[in-house]
Amino acid sequence: MPGPILDHSETDQTLPEKADVVIIGGGIIGVSTALFLAESGVDVVLCEKGVLGGEQSSRNWGWVRVMGRDRREIPLAIEALKIWDGLDARVGGETGFRRSGILYISETETDIANRDAWLKLAKAHGLDTRQIGTDETAALMPGAVQRYKGALYTPSDARAEPQKAVPAISAGARRAGARILTGCAVRGIEKSAGRISAVITEKGRIETSAVVLAGGAWSRLFCKGLDIRLPQLKVRNSVLRTSPVSGGPDGAGATATFAYRKRLDGGYTIANGGINMHALVPDSFAFFRDFQPARKAEGDAVQLGLSAQSWNELFEIPAVSLERPGAFEKHRILDPKPDAKSTLKALAAAAEAMPLLRNAKVEQIWAGLIDVTPDAVPVISTLEAVPGLTIATGFSGHGFGIGPAAGHLAADLVMGATPIVDPGPFRFSRFSDGTPIEIAPPV
Repeated sequence: MPGPILDHSETDQTLPEKADVVIIGGGIIGVSTALFLAESGVDVVLCEKGVLGGEQSSRNWGWVRVMGRDRREIPLAIEALKIWDGLDARVGGETGFRRSGILYISETETDIANRDAWLKLAKAHGLDTRQIGTDETAALMPGAVQRYKGALYTPSDARAEPQKAVPAISAGARRAGARILTGCAVRGIEKSAGRISAVITEKGRIETSAVVLAGGAWSRLFCKGLDIRLPQLKVRNSVLRTSPVSGGPDGAGATATFAYRKRLDGGYTIANGGINMHALVPDSFAFFRDFQPARKAEGDAVQLGLSAQSWNELFEIPAVSLERPGAFEKHRILDPKPDAKSTLKALAAAAEAMPLLRNAKVEQIWAGLIDVTPDAVPVISTLEAVPGLTIATGFSGHGFGIGPAAGHLAADLVMGATPIVDPGPFRFSRFSDGTPIEIAPPV
């Protein structure tokens, strides 16, 4: 089943001979980086092997939140919400951003205790997050018949439309001067005297001294070609969308068995955060030790199995000459088969809690591959080993919400500007300098 349908994106057709910066990847991180670089007067080119936003950037839940973030991500999430507030005006388009609030719905005393612990951790940031009781939770879930113990609630958290955001931001970046090419895979990087001197694309060579790798689930494979060990794996999550429904919650929320988010079209996006599949691939074994702390913390939230991806990646191990097509051209868009059974089960659970969903038609079911790191915190970092390279990847399911701020930070690092937040927690070297893997506690 194909992924969701995105708004149309105008792109460029001519490959430039040179640019100050080349961005690899046209998801929300890539186009946001292009926007901020172009607004700063940098000559930037973005190359996307498939279509803009064709993978996880359009397949996610559409949540924009600070609530529940890892302590290291909270400052970046705060800045992201500030950017989202003015993003439509900035890019002259519709991203679907609405500050409609998010609920983490509490069903047990353990839920409440975990959320109290997170509130203490986040207190220093002055957030409007608070624990609410049964009645206030019910008021924020019109149409619900199930009564809950309460919820962790952030009124200022928001939602946006994954199928609209990347096209809108891309259009804004092009108006600011960025050049954006699709169907243009970057095969690799050329170096001179130890520094980046060009990127080699399927359409030709672009002379440049700076590259931003924002390749999402593909970043690990690209790094492998540069002899960079990036510990990153892929996890599949499945999502469905419904036909328009009247009278339900305006924002987003999650229980142990379902998550919902009101859509701009009047329907709901429904999923289950506890049903994720990691297809066993060669990297599963290469990074076994790196991911052991995460595996223990996740429990049953991530299931292991085999899929077409397992087979495909067996043939991505051998290096391919930059003069020949490789994996980036063979597989333009990752479009994994969704777990329809789990998404329909999530919808049934949501409909039991909110009967107004019983008559909702399932319009589409899709899946996406999430790029995850051992600590579920992204890498947004320059690399000493490859001068001129900045990596922005491994967003672990958080990339859509923090995408605009992550793009801002990546642009800051490229330009040597004062960073929007401290980049230290996102440094690539944390996986090799002896820093213990820190796993955020459950929320």
